[in-house]
Amino acid sequence: MATVYDCEDPATRPTGLAAAAAAVRAGRLVVTPTDTLYGIVADAFNATAVADLLAAKHRGPDMPLGVLVGSWSTIDGLVGAVPPVARDLVEAFWPGGLSIVLPHAPSLAWDLGTTRGTVMLRMPLHPVALELLREVGPMAQSSANVSGQPPATTAQEARDQLGESVEVYLDGGVCASGVGSTIVDLTGETPRLRREGAVSADDVSRVVGVPVTM
Repeated sequence: MATVYDCEDPATRPTGLAAAAAAVRAGRLVVTPTDTLYGIVADAFNATAVADLLAAKHRGPDMPLGVLVGSWSTIDGLVGAVPPVARDLVEAFWPGGLSIVLPHAPSLAWDLGTTRGTVMLRMPLHPVALELLREVGPMAQSSANVSGQPPATTAQEARDQLGESVEVYLDGGVCASGVGSTIVDLTGETPRLRREGAVSADDVSRVVGVPVTM
């Protein structure tokens, strides 16, 4: 049965984080707050857990999952190379509402969907998510909602949609942003905007030194 933990209460937050870490390690699904929206997460290297995450969202592999990381340095082990423009964006916006897409390291044994050899990475600016990431490592993630339905900005909204498919819900209150992350694709010769969200295209353009458009 799904369990909800109040992570705004210092007395129950450690218990919730411990339960969430145990669930992720066991291949179960967890919902966590982030700075943008609530996310549904799983062990990125557990193919069954990733498949369960896609099923919980009623989503196919044609819409691949991103990966949350708990530190800047984590990306070095997940991608083939980190170009200077990626370093600049990470330093400017991580932790925060920017996701970057890079070619993933070919040695990684994971299946996040039809990624065509790429991975979308983000370090969220939320203490609960960061504590969980630092405990269990990179996690496959998506917004905590059924595909096509409104994204969740509270734990209750996430539970209303995902129900018992998730083992642990970490309740961190209302998400500060309420919009998804901005996604910048760095797999081509020039940065390309896949989605404008929490970070403006103008702010991204200022960091990379060229206009970034769709």
